[in-house]
Amino acid sequence: MFVEGTLRWQVTEDCPWDLLMALALRDLGHLDGIGDPVIPRLSPAVAPVLHPATGALPVLPARRPAVHPGQGRGSLEEQWLAWFEFTVDRERRAAGSLLQPPHFTAFDRAIELQDLILEHFDEALLWATERHDEYARASIETHARRAADIVDVVRDREHELRRQAGYFRLDLAVLPLEESGAWIVGPHSVILSTSLRDDSRAFRSWFAPVVAALV
Repeated sequence: MFVEGTLRWQVTEDCPWDLLMALALRDLGHLDGIGDPVIPRLSPAVAPVLHPATGALPVLPARRPAVHPGQGRGSLEEQWLAWFEFTVDRERRAAGSLLQPPHFTAFDRAIELQDLILEHFDEALLWATERHDEYARASIETHARRAADIVDVVRDREHELRRQAGYFRLDLAVLPLEESGAWIVGPHSVILSTSLRDDSRAFRSWFAPVVAALV
């Protein structure tokens, strides 16, 4: 994560690992159309893992029956959405990951979601690790440009108003999505597609009216 701003305003940018995992598991579980707004599917898509990365077999525990299509669907969607809303909020997000194998005990009270995690953890883990590493490399290589995209827009707004910016905070989660765009998911939280963040001109065009509304 990197942070730009002053004592008066702050913009953070990150590619949260648990958020990558949550969306990967959503796609693997075919949980489509959940949330408001609905976050697009991931790109590249999460591929099946032939050899589990953790060494544990990605199967449902024997003590629980598998969930068949249409069975327990509502509960699973509600449990996933609650986890997503917790994960997307930087202030509420746990300092460490909730995804702790082999039993994922943080989800003991969300049984259907726990089953989904147990079944697909290895696929999601491999995909999320690769995407997080890609973001980390890009963030280091283009840090100066990314910082300028944020600071220049705020300074332009300050110059336009002939005053310093008042207090505001904005947390940007940059994720690899199949659609380019931005989705407001909380009072201070926005999900951006990687494609939008990588396009400096498009990002500034999106960010300028956001700053105008906040400053």
